[in-house]
Amino acid sequence: MAQKFKHIVRIKNTNLEGDKKVDHALTGIDGIGKNVAKAIIKDSEVDPNERIGKLSEDEIEEINQAIENFDSKAPGWMVNRQKDYETGEDKHLLGSKVEVAERQDKDRMKKISSYKGVRHKRGQKVRGQKTRSTGRGGKTVGVKRSEIQPEEKEEE
Repeated sequence: MAQKFKHIVRIKNTNLEGDKKVDHALTGIDGIGKNVAKAIIKDSEVDPNERIGKLSEDEIEEINQAIENFDSKAPGWMVNRQKDYETGEDKHLLGSKVEVAERQDKDRMKKISSYKGVRHKRGQKVRGQKTRSTGRGGKTVGVKRSEIQPEEKEEE
């Protein structure tokens, strides 16, 4: 029985393009990068060179199950939420939950006025980057030079 090609595949509330390879298409889901996608494919035993639009419903369901169970099978260093602030356990967040958790972390840092929180409040660089020439907000003015005086010609 020939499989019908699907141009859009929906996994974890995200529309994925059907003409991409499975590992590349999975990176379209927030919270899944290249390495996590490869681990999910290895766990679900799907051909990584196959286009995601050609997969059967059973294979897509296997990928869904592998994503669901990823945080329980993955090592601690591979998940994106290590030692969660509230629960203390390792989690792997997907979709909009990644953005929500990041916003809550920033708000907590601002509330307790940690160094990083103060930098977030001011809109400055947080991770130790230089700020002399980059990271400027508002109207950016290039390098200011003193006005060059026109040279006076000597009279002959």
